Amino acid sequence: MNPLRVLALWLSLGAALLASAEDDAAVFGPRSRDFVVNRKYLVFPINGREWKAQLRLTVEGQEVQRYIAKLATSPEKAHTWLYLDIDAYRGKKATVSVGRVTEEGFALIQQADKVPGQEKWYTEPMRPQFHFSQAVGWNNDVNGTVYYDGEWHLFFQHNPAGLKWDNMTWGHAVSKDLVHWQQLPSALYPYTMAKGMCWSGGANVDKQNTAGLKRGKEAPIVAFVTDSGAGGECLAYSNDRGRTFTWYEGNPVLKHNGRDPKVIWYAYDQRDTPLDETAKRLGGHWVMAVYDEAPEHGRNIAFYTSTDLKQWQEQSHLKGYYECSELFELPVDGDPRNTRWVVFAGDARYAVGQFDGKTFTPEHEERHTLYHGPFYGSQLFSNSPDGRQIQIGWLNIDIHGHPFNQVFSFPYCLRLHTTSDGIRMFAEPVKEIETLRKNSQTLANQPLDDDESAEVETAGELFDIRAIFEVGSAKKIGLEIGKQSVVYDVETNHLGNAMVNIREDGREKGVATMKPVDGKVTLRVLVDRPMLEIIGNRGEVCVIKPKPHAKDHRVSSIRAFATGGEAELIKLEVHELNSIWPNSSAPR
Repeated sequence: MNPLRVLALWLSLGAALLASAEDDAAVFGPRSRDFVVNRKYLVFPINGREWKAQLRLTVEGQEVQRYIAKLATSPEKAHTWLYLDIDAYRGKKATVSVGRVTEEGFALIQQADKVPGQEKWYTEPMRPQFHFSQAVGWNNDVNGTVYYDGEWHLFFQHNPAGLKWDNMTWGHAVSKDLVHWQQLPSALYPYTMAKGMCWSGGANVDKQNTAGLKRGKEAPIVAFVTDSGAGGECLAYSNDRGRTFTWYEGNPVLKHNGRDPKVIWYAYDQRDTPLDETAKRLGGHWVMAVYDEAPEHGRNIAFYTSTDLKQWQEQSHLKGYYECSELFELPVDGDPRNTRWVVFAGDARYAVGQFDGKTFTPEHEERHTLYHGPFYGSQLFSNSPDGRQIQIGWLNIDIHGHPFNQVFSFPYCLRLHTTSDGIRMFAEPVKEIETLRKNSQTLANQPLDDDESAEVETAGELFDIRAIFEVGSAKKIGLEIGKQSVVYDVETNHLGNAMVNIREDGREKGVATMKPVDGKVTLRVLVDRPMLEIIGNRGEVCVIKPKPHAKDHRVSSIRAFATGGEAELIKLEVHELNSIWPNSSAPR
């Protein structure tokens, strides 16, 4: 081709691109609007296919919230509507600005007392009905679970401005019974409170005011969070029962190469040597278990100690753990005189051992697995009033076509039991689930084989099912719950039909395995719209089984069966459950 013609084509293309850029600049651009806050929410539509844009909210000249969002450019392109809670700023002058948006799209960002589509919240086909879920947006790791004066606080990694991971904020919900939850405004904000994103962490109650942060009558709730922009662990505190938090001016309180701090109070007994005179006077000290990537230790849990929550001293490291560290004590077989400490990280694979306030010493080399499937980033409630160790986990299950994404497990009560394989951790749903029972049916002493099963007719969609089988000569036993099945393979001792995923920095394969106890196997299944939670042998193993997306989750029958031989259904209890959202269409 003639070089002059090539040059002419390039010049023509350049002119077209320049004209397109000028047209684009005329449509897209930075925009801002001043207003006085007089509504509960700032609502905005999103479209997952659009460009990301930065949305900022400034109140009385101070930036209070900043998010990255894929804003819809017109009403017909709105996939769903999300919101920022601005109720706390009523009567104040505010400015909303967006870095790149069309004029039509920017006009859709408005104050409102209701969010478009809010009337359908908690009625969506895949919305969990007796598990907590946030009204809108994304969630992942459980954060800051703590009990204080009649309320269970659940904080969580939250993106209120999108349905994918981003904008890590601490969402917040409270419950008086671990079953019914009320979502509150977010607690910790990225880029405004923190320098970067508010990554995972834990919370506790500073009963003795060791940090000197108490203002008023309430004991401070102290939260420890990784600020991705500060390169360390940061402290925030609340003097109003967790409704608002103040960022500690001396942050970060710990700088290291890691994240996800969990802070517990280590109380002394006669065997302990206090850290110093202050610790002796207090009767214990604070311990931070935090994920660390120090080169000399590799991936590990680092243990730090403190008496004031501000100054931390490095004590020890435990190699081989990744993210979301946890440390707690449990009695063995219910005996308070015989206890063990437990550690685990993001994947909840755990070790049992001894902890002296500084160093954890495992009693075995390998780590044990309790949970199977998409269970990750769990946490235990600090300051539990009745001595129970209660855990909630993030279930990494995509929810498509809804204004929220991802779900949480039901709360589990943890125990340690002596088994033929050694001391193991067990988990069962908290007893408070019984308050949701709608009606119950029971079958007992039913023979099972290839030709005979035991069946209960139902018409619900939410269940707590408990079954006890005498295995006999059967090769497989299980439950058929509508279109879903739960199978225990007697020959391989596998629960859950096949290989299931255990997530740890990616995904590894693992098998849920348990053995009959005195010839018997127990199965318990929590049935909610997006998943089954399958608990074997009274908590020896737990399997999370996502359910396929569907519009109708009604179950017409629940059938106990056996194949390849004879078995006996000793007892089948089918408890239909009420939804925890019967009249709820609002996040507060």
